[in-house]
Amino acid sequence: MKKIFGFILCGALFFPAIAQVTNKPGSQYQFKEIHSVDKTAVRDQCRTGTCWSYSTLSFFESELIKMGKGSHDLSEMFVARNAYVEKAITFVRMGGKNQFDEGGEGHDIPFIIEKYGIVPESVYSGLVNGKTRHNHNQLMSVLKPVVEAIAKEKPGQIGPEWIQAVEGILDAYLGKIPESFEYQGKTYTPQTFAKSLGLNMNDYAMLTSFTHHPYYQTFAIEVPDNWSMQTAWNLPLDELMETVSESLKKGHSVAWATDVSEKGFSFRDALAIVPQHDSLIKKIGKDDRLFNNAGAEKKGDAFNKPIVEKTIDSKHRQEAFDNQSTTDDHGMHIVAQYMEENSQTPYYLVKNSWGTDNPANGYLYASENYLKYKTISILVNKNGVPKNIKKKMGW
Repeated sequence: MKKIFGFILCGALFFPAIAQVTNKPGSQYQFKEIHSVDKTAVRDQCRTGTCWSYSTLSFFESELIKMGKGSHDLSEMFVARNAYVEKAITFVRMGGKNQFDEGGEGHDIPFIIEKYGIVPESVYSGLVNGKTRHNHNQLMSVLKPVVEAIAKEKPGQIGPEWIQAVEGILDAYLGKIPESFEYQGKTYTPQTFAKSLGLNMNDYAMLTSFTHHPYYQTFAIEVPDNWSMQTAWNLPLDELMETVSESLKKGHSVAWATDVSEKGFSFRDALAIVPQHDSLIKKIGKDDRLFNNAGAEKKGDAFNKPIVEKTIDSKHRQEAFDNQSTTDDHGMHIVAQYMEENSQTPYYLVKNSWGTDNPANGYLYASENYLKYKTISILVNKNGVPKNIKKKMGW
C-alpha cells in the first residue's frame, strides 16, 4: 500500500464497545450487526506509509484473542524496521529496479515474523529522542539515497558493510532492537516471544480476484508495493466475498488491502460507498495530511442517507485495475459484517489506523460493492475459507 497518513492521535487508544448503529450523527444509514470479532484498540500510523503493518498486526491481534492468548499490542515499527532491511536487500539485488519505499503488503508481516520474530509495542515503539509521533519522512530522505547509491555500484564493488550502514540509520531513527526483553514476568527474545504466541503462519493465506490470471491458482499481484513479489490465490469475485463473510461468521477477521482514493470513500463520514452517479458527491478543498487527498472534505446526500450504488462485477473491477483508477493505497482491518436496514445492503465494519477522530471513533462502514470494486487483496485464516472453495484450490 502507498503512503496513507493518519492524523490527530498517535499510539494505542482504547475503544469501547461500538454503540452507534449509524455512520455519523444525523445520518439515515442504519446498520444491524450480523457477525463480529474481538479486536484491539484503534491506533494511528501518523506520518508514515506503514498501514500494511498496522492493519495486518491488528488482524493477528484479533487472531490471538480468538486463540485464547489474550490481548496484545504488537509493535508495528518492529515489523516496519525489519522490512526496510529486507526491501533494501531486494532493491540492491534487483539493481535498483524494484520498489524501495514505505509501503508493503499484508503478506510481509508473516514473512517478517517468521524470520525476525515479533515484540510488544511496550518493548519497541520506534520512537526515539522523546518523540511522541511517528514520521518517516526524514528517515526515508536519508535511507533511500544510500540504498540507491549501493544499487548503482559496479559489479564486484558491493561489500557486506552497506547493510551495516542501513542498520545504523534505522537504529538512529527508530531505535535498536533489543536482543532480549521482559514482558508479563517472563524473559523473551523476539523469536521466542513469537513462538510463545502460537501463531502458525501456514494457517494464513492471501486471496484476490482478477480475470487476467486463472482462478484457483496463485500469482504475484502487479502493484509496486509488492516488493517481495509474494503470491495470492485468485478466486472468482463472488467467492472472494463469500470468504470474507464466512470468515467473520467463524470468528476470524480479515486484513484488507484496498484503494481509498475514490469519491465514495470518506473517513470523515465513516463511510465507503460506490454511488451510481458520481455527481452525488462533491469533493471540497484539499487536505495535505492525507495522501492523494483521500481525506479531503466531501459533501453530498450520499453520506447521509442510503443511495443506489453501482452494481459491481468482475469486469468493472478488472477495468479499474488495468486503467489504474484502482490503486494499492491503503491497508485496513475488517472486523464485522452488518446489514444496512433501509437498503438491505451488506456492509462491513472496518478498523482504520488514522486515530479516532471521526464519527465512528476510527472505524468506518464499507459497502459490499466497495469491497467488490476496490479490494486489492485480503489476508485470512484458512479456517475461514468455505470448504467448497478450499477444494477448488486443492487445500
